[in-house]
Amino acid sequence: MRLFLCYLIVLGSNYVISTYGPHQRAQMTGDILLGGLFPMHFGVASKDQDLAARPESTQCVRFNFRGFRWLQAMIFAIEEINNSSILLPNITLGYRIFDTCNTVSKALEATLSFVAQNKIDSLNLDEFCNCTDHIPSTIAVVGAAGSAVSTAVANLLGLFYIPQISYASSSRLLSNKNQYKSFMRTIPTDEYQATAMADIIEYFQWNWVIAVASDDEYGRPGIEKFEKEMEERDICIHLNELISQYFEDYEIRALADRIENSTAKVIVVFAGGPDIEPLIKEMVRRNITDRTWLASEAWASSSLIAKPEFLDVVGGTIGFALRAGLIPGFREFLQQVQPKKDSHNEFVREFWEETFNCYLEDSPRLQESENGSTSFRPLCTGEEDITSVETPYLDYTHLRISYNAYVAVYSIAQALQNIFTCTPGCGLFANNSCADIRKIEAWQVLKQLRHLNYTNSMGEKMHFDENADLVANYTIINWQRSTEDGSVMFKEVGYYNIHAKRGGKLSIDKTKILWNGYSSEVPFSNCSEDCEPGTRKGIIDSMPTCCFECTECSDGEYSNHRDASVCTKCPNNSWSNGNHTFCFLKEIEFLSWTEPFGIALAICAVVGVVLTAFVMGVFIRFRNTPIVKATNRELSYVLLFSLICCFSSSLIFIGEPQDWTCRLRQPAFGISFVLCISCILVKTNRVLLVFEAKIPTSLHRKWWGLNLQFLLVFLCTFVQVMICVVWLYNAPPSSYRNYDIDEIIFITCNEGSVMALGFLIGYTCLLAAICFFFAFKSRKLPENFTEAKFITFSMLIFFIVWISFIPAYFSTYGKFVSAVEVIAILASSFGQLACIFFNKVYIILFNHCPQIIGILCDRPLQSST
Repeated sequence: MRLFLCYLIVLGSNYVISTYGPHQRAQMTGDILLGGLFPMHFGVASKDQDLAARPESTQCVRFNFRGFRWLQAMIFAIEEINNSSILLPNITLGYRIFDTCNTVSKALEATLSFVAQNKIDSLNLDEFCNCTDHIPSTIAVVGAAGSAVSTAVANLLGLFYIPQISYASSSRLLSNKNQYKSFMRTIPTDEYQATAMADIIEYFQWNWVIAVASDDEYGRPGIEKFEKEMEERDICIHLNELISQYFEDYEIRALADRIENSTAKVIVVFAGGPDIEPLIKEMVRRNITDRTWLASEAWASSSLIAKPEFLDVVGGTIGFALRAGLIPGFREFLQQVQPKKDSHNEFVREFWEETFNCYLEDSPRLQESENGSTSFRPLCTGEEDITSVETPYLDYTHLRISYNAYVAVYSIAQALQNIFTCTPGCGLFANNSCADIRKIEAWQVLKQLRHLNYTNSMGEKMHFDENADLVANYTIINWQRSTEDGSVMFKEVGYYNIHAKRGGKLSIDKTKILWNGYSSEVPFSNCSEDCEPGTRKGIIDSMPTCCFECTECSDGEYSNHRDASVCTKCPNNSWSNGNHTFCFLKEIEFLSWTEPFGIALAICAVVGVVLTAFVMGVFIRFRNTPIVKATNRELSYVLLFSLICCFSSSLIFIGEPQDWTCRLRQPAFGISFVLCISCILVKTNRVLLVFEAKIPTSLHRKWWGLNLQFLLVFLCTFVQVMICVVWLYNAPPSSYRNYDIDEIIFITCNEGSVMALGFLIGYTCLLAAICFFFAFKSRKLPENFTEAKFITFSMLIFFIVWISFIPAYFSTYGKFVSAVEVIAILASSFGQLACIFFNKVYIILFNHCPQIIGILCDRPLQSST
């Protein structure tokens, strides 16, 4: 097994070190060697390996100008460090940089050369083979770009604890230090980017979007985190699709069909430029221009997509870009590249041929062109002016990934500097020892990088967090067409601060954004139209929550803003207007003194009091007449007083109910009526006993004396008084506002206890029934004694009124409850007054008419002869 591993490592090392082969490289010797992995090509040519012959290495295709610039940033940083007298003096850094072709297989081929020497001692292979000859040791690797590539590389480098610092791999899975022990990066993790994308969608109030992700370790985890963020915000994803640059044409067309048929107008893409390019081309072919794209940092500034011919489709794209950095002198360094000067960098030759669309004299591809396997191109000298052509390589206005690669190199150099300047006894290793910079091993550099904390030349503090991620923020860009040359321009429209408080992380200047390349109006991407004020969102069966119908708010509820999820219930003292957009104060109603109905009842009550007082005046003035004496004069006075109280008690039911009026009115009415009926009962029973006794004896006179009659009236009334006292003590009535009626607040009295009210009225009706019984028994008295008949009629009126009162009382509401009781009081009171006293007053007034006229004329009454 060990022999096999040795053979594998040596084979991989020799394969990579060879001067010719599919693995082009940039290489420079030095005291300490750094590795580099950069995507010099966008992919590999698809070839069906039928294994009829020995498989050939796949060919990388489509040169990546931006990838070459990233590589140049690493070389520039190393040359700066080597020329520095402060950082790593007398130590030269070398490098070996390989092309990953944006694929895992090519990256792993290159990675084998990095691990060739490292950890051979720990494998105890020296006794079997000598693997140290001509194989330089790599103490750290800068790269790779894609998350899928970095994941595979990290698994291999982690076995040997070789530190790996990626400049563009943002997958959140790579933050798992248990699995990727030696992986670090100078780019923020997608954990933050997915949250930032969801925040932007929420900011523009979209709730119906399409999600597209690359089918790799970058796209799948990113879109998974994005889905969770969308669920927390109740935003729906209509389509959730995976994509790859290796999709067949029919798969791309099917995906484009689904997007074209979707009602969602915002497309969120977690993918790299090569993966999304086939879909963009299909959208351009179909001229689908009514979509808004939200780009992750992997393609937010991709030269593959940011082309003028694509702007009709992708114009207005909102993208997340990394913070731009400043690299002094880098612009001049990029312009100085030439094939003859940069012989150590084999990628320069292909860069030159792709830039000027030519072949160098000694180019291997020239022979392929002569054989007809490639297209014809003219020859070039290698001395052409690089500044005379437009290429993404020279686009140094916003150095983002290039700056990340630059920072990665300086982080490694700073870790080496800390080892170089380490004081024995203050180191990070066993017994606080220091590592030997001349015999440095990869694991020692990894240890130092984990504790790295320094300030770079730009004054920025650099350190890796607990997940070995470099803390950073995002710039939000908008794709616009340049008015000068029609090229794609990345307009900065905001930023996203990862470490700000929630609600303050996102800052966007909407006035700078051009949607779909030309419009300043925010596009609409909702499943349903916004609901107008006065309506709410209603659920549609079998549809996502983002799809709804607008339902008008119920009466008493309102919504004063668009797209309300629920209607707000109006306060108790308010009611919604006709459009349900606001609440107005309800009208307060009670049986008022100023309304016609209240005035009419008050007038009736006052008339009743006046008439009763008039009758009492007549009875007092003619108290010595036989008819007044026959009616039991003293009880008649009490009876008339009780009627005045009955009429007066009805006035307490009018006006705004207060606690004191609520507690006074029912006892006043109940006691007044019981006093009235008690007097009638005693009078009726006395008449009945007197006439049935034939000849009144002294016992009858003693038994029915005046004092006893008043005692019986008092006892009957006292029972009612006790009912009222118990009621007021246990459940006193109080003023009550009834909000149950639409648009009106009725102020009424809460009686406290309906049972107590029932006892009060029931006791009154009981006395009335007894009185009616005695009066009915008196119907056979002499014809000239008709008082019992009138009492019977008065009791019948009383019963009719109060039997009608009960259903009327419980079927009415608000102020009409008081009105019904006032009407019942007045009706029964007038019934008592009319039936018992009006006939007597008539007799008194007309039989004594001359006397009355004399009184009115203030003359002495003449006696008749």
